[in-house]
Amino acid sequence: MLVVRPAGPADLDALIDLAGLSGPGLTSLPKDEATLAARLQLSAASFGGEVARDAAWYTLMLEDSDDGRILGLAAVRAAIGLDRPHFSFRVITLAQYSPTIGTRFNHRALVLVNECAGWTEVGSLFLRPEARAGGAGSLLARSRYMLIGAEPQRFGETVMAELRGWFGEDGTTSPFWEGLACKFYRLPFLEADKMVSSTNGQFIVDLAPRHPIYVDLIDEDARAAIGRCHRDGEVAMAMLRREGFTPSGLIDVFDGGPTVSAPRDAIATIRGGRVFGVMIEDDVERAETALVSTGAIAGFRAIRATVSVRGDRAVLDRAGAAALGVSAGDMVRMSA
Repeated sequence: MLVVRPAGPADLDALIDLAGLSGPGLTSLPKDEATLAARLQLSAASFGGEVARDAAWYTLMLEDSDDGRILGLAAVRAAIGLDRPHFSFRVITLAQYSPTIGTRFNHRALVLVNECAGWTEVGSLFLRPEARAGGAGSLLARSRYMLIGAEPQRFGETVMAELRGWFGEDGTTSPFWEGLACKFYRLPFLEADKMVSSTNGQFIVDLAPRHPIYVDLIDEDARAAIGRCHRDGEVAMAMLRREGFTPSGLIDVFDGGPTVSAPRDAIATIRGGRVFGVMIEDDVERAETALVSTGAIAGFRAIRATVSVRGDRAVLDRAGAAALGVSAGDMVRMSA
């Protein structure tokens, strides 16, 4: 059975392996052992309630309970842009008009902004290639919203996601970086990408353009990459749209990938979630398949399970109850 569970320090080897498979541009999954180890320590402290609400960063592992293999990961940051700025480019329109010749132009431009302070970020969604079928991606992605829905007061009123930007056919070249961003940062993409997660990010604003950048003056390939997600992110984008996320007009400073956002309580999985007490039976009659999670962040688990609803009770079989670590009378959340 596939189970989503909290990540902790014991998952370091698996996380390093996943980071190596993820390829360039997934900033939240750097190929740096010290950074990943610190991430797992923070995750354990976050699930244990040992850090301030806004500092919490929850990492989730998708595990096959039959053999213990880690198939993927995802994460939720309770609040971004508070202890350190979270920079993006906003795509704006500048109107210019000359009454002398009766000519008007609308120019798209990029402006560096820090607009997401206090927003919750869902991200780091990555699955092993062989696991990208059979609903594993949906379970992992939606488990983040079940986590938020369990204790929404711990999270921001707006939830956002940044998708990896477009890369060339070789999988290593970012047209947006090569055509624009590197002109200001003058670093190899992988080095700059690593510095985002391993430093406080001050270098971004130190070296960023101070004035709007007219899109028409940008290299054609870089211009085409503005707001375009990576080919491997198209399924993730579709899932985000089904949850109610929409484009925010923000793009990543380095690879031009899009940022989407949604009001927390309007996200489909959160809005449709219901709380039930647990009953456990050997044979669950008139069952339906649903997303089921524990009712609190501490000890969080999520699975796809066959469940029968009887009034205010959710009837699980013993395998499902064991996977969630719940007993009769415990509370669970369900979403179709």
